[in-house]
Amino acid sequence: MEHFARPQRDAHEGGAGAGRPGDSSDHIVFAQLMDKQATVIGAGIVGVCCALHLQREGYKVRLVEKGEPGMKASFGNSGSFGTASCVPFAMPGVLKKVPKMLFDSESPLKLRWGHVPRALPWFLRFIAAARPSRVEEIAAARNSLLVHTHAGYAPLIEGADARQWVRDDGLMMTFESEGTFHNAAYALDLRRRNGVHMDILDGNEARQMEPALSPKVIKVVSLPDVNRTIDPFRLCSALAMDFLRRGGEIVNAEVRGFEVGGEGPTKIVTDRGPIDVETVVLAAGVWSRPLAKQLGTSVPLEAERGYHVMFANQGFELRRALVSADRSVSIAHMHEGIRATGVAEFAPPDAAPDMRIADMVMRHARALVPALKGEPASKWMGPRPSHPDSKPVIGRSPRHKNVLFAFGHDHLGLTMAGITGKLVAELATGKPTTVDLTPFRPDRF
Repeated sequence: MEHFARPQRDAHEGGAGAGRPGDSSDHIVFAQLMDKQATVIGAGIVGVCCALHLQREGYKVRLVEKGEPGMKASFGNSGSFGTASCVPFAMPGVLKKVPKMLFDSESPLKLRWGHVPRALPWFLRFIAAARPSRVEEIAAARNSLLVHTHAGYAPLIEGADARQWVRDDGLMMTFESEGTFHNAAYALDLRRRNGVHMDILDGNEARQMEPALSPKVIKVVSLPDVNRTIDPFRLCSALAMDFLRRGGEIVNAEVRGFEVGGEGPTKIVTDRGPIDVETVVLAAGVWSRPLAKQLGTSVPLEAERGYHVMFANQGFELRRALVSADRSVSIAHMHEGIRATGVAEFAPPDAAPDMRIADMVMRHARALVPALKGEPASKWMGPRPSHPDSKPVIGRSPRHKNVLFAFGHDHLGLTMAGITGKLVAELATGKPTTVDLTPFRPDRF
C-alpha cells in the first residue's frame, strides 16, 4: 500500500534536450520533480482530474477511495458540462419560495425533517447569498471557472483517448408558460452578461429540432455551446485508467483521519492502516466536511441529493439535453438509454434513498417527453456536495501548508473537475493560478 509507481514522462515534455544522456542539470531537475508525492483523497471526477493534472506536473500520485472511482455523485449525474450555469441557486426572492416548495409533494426541493437542525444554518447562509449584490458576485466567480472548462479537460480527455464519451450537441431549456419564462428573465440576463450565447425559439421551432418535446412547451432557450458526456461513469473510469497507465496508484480504503506533525499531516489514517503523505489533496465530495474539520477548517457543506431514472429501448433519440424550467428536471440520451435527473434532497449523505422521489422525477420526465414509455430500467440517488453560496472550495488549507482543498462543486462537479484539477496542480507547484481563487477560499465562511 506504500508503493508508488513512477509515472512515465511524455516525450514532448521538458523542452529541447530534455532527458538526454549527459544533460546532468536537466536530469537533476527531473529527479527533483519525481521526488514530489501527492495523495488525493477521493476518486470521483474531481479527485481523478486533480490526480491527472498533478501527474502532468511530475508528481507521484496516489488516489485513496473507499470504492470504485466515479461510483458516488460522479456516477449518475445528467452528463452536461454546464458551461452556461453561472447562475447560483440562491436567487432574489428565494425566501418566499422555499417554504411553499418544502410542502409541495411535486417540488424539486426536499428536506428530511430529522435533518432540519443540521441543515438550518446552511439554509440561513443560502438565503443571505440571495441578495442581488451577492448573486452578481457569485455568478462572476462561477463563470471564472466555467470559461476554462475546455482548457481543464482537453489534455486529460485526449490523453485518455476518451473523446468517444463526449458530444457537442447543445442544450435546450424549456418553458411551458409565459409566466415561467418571465420569471427567468433575470437569470437569462445574468447568463448573457457573463458571455453565454443563447437563442430564443418558440415551441414549434423547438419541436422541429426535437420532435419528442411536449406540445405544452411554448418557448425554448437554446444553448448551442453546451456539450455533454453520454456516460459520466465511463468517462471518469477512462480517466482513472489513464491515471494508472501513467504510473498512478489507487488504494481502496476509507480515510478516517490524520496524523499531524509540525508542518501538517504526515500520515492519513485509513481502515487499512496509515499511509505516509507529503502533499494531501482533499477532494472527497460531501465526505470532505468531517475530514476538513479534523484539519482545523469548518465548512458549511451539505449533501444535496439528486435522483435519476433510466429508460431503456425507447425507439427514439433525443439529439440534445433538455432542462425544464417548470419541472426542474434534466433529460438526455445517454449511452444506455434516456436518463432523467433532478431534485435537491437535503438529508444525510448515507441515508437510504427515497425512491418515491425518483418516481416524481419519472412523472416530470414523461410530462416533458410524452414518448417515454414503460417502467425505468433503473433508479439511482447520489449526494452532491453543496455550499450555500454555490461556489466550491479550492485552495490551500489555512492551517496546513501541505493540504489543498478541492470540494463542494454542487451540480457542477463534472463541469468544473478539469479546471479544478489544473488549479490544484498550479497551487501545488507554486505557479500563478489560471483563475483568481479568492472567491473560493476555504476560510471565506
